Amino acid sequence: MAWSIPRRGLFAAALVVMAMQHAVAGAGVVRPECPATCGDVAVPFPFGIGTGCHHSAGFNLTCDRSSDPPRLLLGDAGAFQVLNVSIANATVRAARVGGINITYGGNTSSADEGRGAWRGLGNGWPFTLSEDRNELVIVWGCDVVGLLTDGANSSSNVSISGCASFCPGTGAGGEAISGLGTLSLTEDRRCTGVGCCQMPISIGRDSYNVRLRRLNPSQPQPPPTQDSTAVLICEQGWLAGASKSTRASPLPVSFDGTAVPVLLGWTIASTPVGADGAAPESSTCPADAARSACKSSHSSCRNVSMSARSGYVCGCDAGYQGNPYLAGGCQDVNECEKAEEHGCFGECINTPGSFRCRCPAGSQGNPTQRLGCFVPPLPPARRSTGLSIGIGVSSAAGLILLVIMATLITRKHKHRRAKKLRQKYFKQNRGQLLEQLVAQRADIAERMIIPLVELEKATNGFDRARELGGGGHGTVYKGILSDLHVVAIKKSKIAVQREIDEFINEVAILSQINHRNVVKLFGCCLETEVPLLVYEFVSNGTLYSHLHVNGPTSLSWSNRLRIATETAKAIAYLHSSVSIPIIHRDIKSTNILLDDTLTSKVSDFGASRCIPIDQTGVTTKVQGTLGYMDPAYYYTQRLTEKSDVYSFGVILVELLTRKKPFSHLTPDGEGLVAHFVTSFTEGKLVHILDLQVMEEADIKVVEEVVALAVTCVKLRGEDRPTMRQVEMALEGIQASKESASGHLSSEKFGDSNSVATGFLSAQGGRSMQEGTRQYSLEEEFLLSSRYPR
Repeated sequence: MAWSIPRRGLFAAALVVMAMQHAVAGAGVVRPECPATCGDVAVPFPFGIGTGCHHSAGFNLTCDRSSDPPRLLLGDAGAFQVLNVSIANATVRAARVGGINITYGGNTSSADEGRGAWRGLGNGWPFTLSEDRNELVIVWGCDVVGLLTDGANSSSNVSISGCASFCPGTGAGGEAISGLGTLSLTEDRRCTGVGCCQMPISIGRDSYNVRLRRLNPSQPQPPPTQDSTAVLICEQGWLAGASKSTRASPLPVSFDGTAVPVLLGWTIASTPVGADGAAPESSTCPADAARSACKSSHSSCRNVSMSARSGYVCGCDAGYQGNPYLAGGCQDVNECEKAEEHGCFGECINTPGSFRCRCPAGSQGNPTQRLGCFVPPLPPARRSTGLSIGIGVSSAAGLILLVIMATLITRKHKHRRAKKLRQKYFKQNRGQLLEQLVAQRADIAERMIIPLVELEKATNGFDRARELGGGGHGTVYKGILSDLHVVAIKKSKIAVQREIDEFINEVAILSQINHRNVVKLFGCCLETEVPLLVYEFVSNGTLYSHLHVNGPTSLSWSNRLRIATETAKAIAYLHSSVSIPIIHRDIKSTNILLDDTLTSKVSDFGASRCIPIDQTGVTTKVQGTLGYMDPAYYYTQRLTEKSDVYSFGVILVELLTRKKPFSHLTPDGEGLVAHFVTSFTEGKLVHILDLQVMEEADIKVVEEVVALAVTCVKLRGEDRPTMRQVEMALEGIQASKESASGHLSSEKFGDSNSVATGFLSAQGGRSMQEGTRQYSLEEEFLLSSRYPR
């Protein structure tokens, strides 16, 4: 007999089957027919291949069996190939062939600016780029800068990441000495900025926009093309692996056919984060456990909020491992299989989610220590005689004596070994050279070389509670020496043997500096792997902490001007009043300390360089702090005294505006220095000056300080004044301030630029219009993002 079912009945039956399949998946049970692998890639739930095999939309995968081996693709479109799925980290490692296609010209950009986009993750998907494992890379780039912005807002000028790549061998004027044939990589295969560059992406999005612009548009060469410059978003560390694949070329010549991996983050119930950054209530862990995707009885739910999307993920409880999205997926970990790794050296007994550790039967002691369990001596028999008691006592006494002797020998051996190690480090750190350099001054020689034992006592063994903070070169501890001097002890992070001689020479010079506005160096310790420096302790924090406080008021204008003058005196002293001029190389508000009377003290000479009097500068590796670094030094690697002048000019801008040089960015993409110079040229400084300065300061005084700041931050070093000229200018400004009166207003400032203009004309150099034109978003970005400390 033939049965016939109406069409409507077939459709209803299909719906029932689909509902049952989804119900099974939602209960945390994977059907037997669901594929567990595709090729050599495992497919763990909540991901799945086929209807009813995955948790919800976005977790569906496709197995492309037309290739050999089969490829696992993300979703149905297959834009990304899945390389690995991590349930524990809630990440997917996926790859896509080719870089970002850059188009030049058009309605939105000039012939020297290219634009592109990184897409492939749909808005409805639960994926965004992971926020701590990816980076932007520009390869084969010559004098170009790339900026990464939010792909959801095409008009956004806020940079998420970016980096600059320069021509190999660029001269001071920007001319290319060699062509685009090579690029420079460090020993660990990272880009140096010559021929290629890379920068981490710390804000995860499902799409990005890219801008690529030439830094030297006046050069007679065509703009970069897709064939010459590759722009990629890839997983951190992938570039280093790709560069090791062949000896003939450090990197693939073209990335058109190369699979570029990225790391994607995912969450359950993924929901876009609102404009205020708050996660929607629907993205949190469900209050009803039955509605949660965490199906294992030994799992828990954890809220996850990223910059673009939020939701929740599941994890196995402590002592369990496996898949928390499956019923029974979290299995007990048998810690006793690797008992010693869990700190058990006795008898280990596994328990659900944990373990117990005890000494074996018949023994006692501490089972968490190696050889911590021992068999106690048997109790004396009732028929024990005095002889047996005497033997026992003698044996115990002998054992105690042996233990004491072994302890003394071990302690003496450790003391001798530590002494030899200190002598080794002292010799390795060229301590004899320092002794020779300071031997001519007995008062210096007595205190300059400080024993390690003294510093260990002063810091209670370098206790973390004594840490004052850390910088680019090491950690600073507070200590009290035996002579009751309170000191700051800097412990360096790394030791570079080729710089030890320069370090010793620098210590010998700094030991003879005696200036009230320079932090005094008491001495150093050379008995450790890395030298320790001992400075006077300055108790009132940094200029940065006093200037950038919450609230409308900060340091008074009178104090700001005095601190600027004292700092200029200290830098001028380093440049021109010591036997061998010293370039600080890292002038910034966090390196200007203030004592109880707000007297400034220039500190942190870890990056300083000494320059012989008969030389104008030295060529050295670029080093500095974001926002304060001299662009001329960055381009040419030529360090001169004018580099400190530029950094000091940035501090003047910071004092006038109370804005942070490393984070300020206008809607048009200008950094603080460029914005300040542009506002000065257009007569609109009233919009950027600190309101407190406008209320407290005299108009003529502020005009002269503004003019001095603009002159100090000129792009060409030869157009800047010397620090001695800056010092004299500030002293003259302070003198005029004593007899000046009147405060600033928008009307007054707009009508009186004559004094500032006259100061700039007297200093010489190119016109302000030309100087302003040289600043750009790209230059400000690279100055505020490369070489952070």
